[in-house]
Amino acid sequence: MKQLTIEQKQSIREKLVEYTKRFPTQTKAANSLKGTSAGTVNAILTGKFENISDNMFLNIRSQIESTRMDGWQLCTTAAYQDLNTLMQDAQQYQNVAWVVGPAGIGKTTAATLYARQNRNVFLLPCSEDMHKSDFIHELARKIGIRTDGLTVRETLSAITDELVTLEHPLLIFDEGDKLTDSVMYYFISLYNALEDKCGMLFLSTPYIKRRMDRGLKLDRKGYDEMHSRICRRFVDLSKVTEHEVSAVCRANGLSDEREIQRVIADSNACGFDLRRVKKAVHKQRRIAAAARL
Repeated sequence: MKQLTIEQKQSIREKLVEYTKRFPTQTKAANSLKGTSAGTVNAILTGKFENISDNMFLNIRSQIESTRMDGWQLCTTAAYQDLNTLMQDAQQYQNVAWVVGPAGIGKTTAATLYARQNRNVFLLPCSEDMHKSDFIHELARKIGIRTDGLTVRETLSAITDELVTLEHPLLIFDEGDKLTDSVMYYFISLYNALEDKCGMLFLSTPYIKRRMDRGLKLDRKGYDEMHSRICRRFVDLSKVTEHEVSAVCRANGLSDEREIQRVIADSNACGFDLRRVKKAVHKQRRIAAAARL
């Protein structure tokens, strides 16, 4: 592996400075990073690079640059703007909501950028293989709480105790519909401890509506309580439109109307999934570049 230059290390340090500003203390920021320590973070922040390996710099960079656009220009769709407003309101007014939209609409990108740009916002990606202890300990790490020697119950208490001390905290659970019922029950405990003290947003595909309806009809444990705590409604995001796909194309270097129409035709079959749009734009750019040779 090629050694990092001093300029690359300085760039990582600058990003780490910005990252730590999102936390109440430098130690909390260090605790939120995997495979490092408060001492290492402090050494990088103070420019003492001598005893820090390149692998450590790369480890830290991979965690604080969770959304690398690689030259891709973000174009704000109606869904992006609506979700941004919902996150702002949830943080400012301690709202709780479950936001749904098709896969590829830009939910994760919007949430990641919002968490990066605002203090006391903690984004937790969820997965179906998360056990109760995984969920609680990962949430604690995101907030900057060390959980060594703590039970799950003690960790949950440490999370709520920490959050109530912060100014306008916000928890965002991305792909929350993937959580098992037993893990989702923790939402009830979090809500009960943090009502009117911390905003909470769940993001997912519309599948959660069917799951909730089924759980309510079968009177499954916890479903009525969860439904009540999201005000018995889901917030739907607008679907991506053809006009928005065109704007994405133009923002990312396509100006020929024929090329734009090819991207629209390619992505129309999948509901203008923005991942598909990005891939199609890159394809048209490569074709155009090859034609100029």
